[in-house]
Amino acid sequence: MKRKGLLFYTRLYFKILAQDLKSKMSYRADFIISTIGMIFTNIAGFVSFWILFRNFSTINGWGYYEMLFLYGFSLVALTPVQCLFDNNWSLRQYVYTGDFIKYCFRPINLFFYYQSEVFDIKGLGQLAFGLGTLIYSWIKLGLGFTPLMLVKMVIFLLTASLVMVALQNAAAATCFWIQNSFYILDLVTKFKDYAKYPVTIFSKAFRFVFTFIMPIAFIAYYPSLIILRPDEVELLSWLSPLIAVVFFFISYKIWMFGAMKYNGTGS
Repeated sequence: MKRKGLLFYTRLYFKILAQDLKSKMSYRADFIISTIGMIFTNIAGFVSFWILFRNFSTINGWGYYEMLFLYGFSLVALTPVQCLFDNNWSLRQYVYTGDFIKYCFRPINLFFYYQSEVFDIKGLGQLAFGLGTLIYSWIKLGLGFTPLMLVKMVIFLLTASLVMVALQNAAAATCFWIQNSFYILDLVTKFKDYAKYPVTIFSKAFRFVFTFIMPIAFIAYYPSLIILRPDEVELLSWLSPLIAVVFFFISYKIWMFGAMKYNGTGS
């Protein structure tokens, strides 16, 4: 994308975002309740770790604070898909009713136009909780801090985010061909719960699945190794940014292919 195009889409996105936030702020009670619900959902995950490690000091060599680090890392990494791509959940409804046709007549990128229409602000509660968990575990592990480590964290958090966004895009796009596509999207979303665990605790069969078929291991495990266990970094960790970009590009092409083939008949 040329620089002019990038600036155009950036300005346009913030205009659309402002309108969406204004509409949401008119229902403040709904926003407050949903945000609190999101925070308590993540607190429940935190408590589950605490209960688990009251009985086991380590799980396959992974201690409590290392697991907590992965949990916080995954929450932060999943925030973009929660906030910026939540409209994927409504895609099948627009397709079935025929309302998706309205997105096909604007002289802007169809994928951008559709995704930018919704910003799920309650995902910021998840971001806050994830950052708090990440910082707390970071301090407890005594990882230290340098500008280089910060750069690595940003790069690999973005890497992890792209993987989950790609998974959701590809799953949501199946609605262009499959009538009951909700179950595919729901299944992919539920798989993300396994992202907060190190892939090494699973059997070889599941390691293969979580790495090469349903690559949730790239949402937390492989990227976080760069910071968490720098002496045990695997090749896939260093390759994860490239893998994430390629995977996202493929999912974007699948989404756009389905959208361009859409005939607007609805159901």
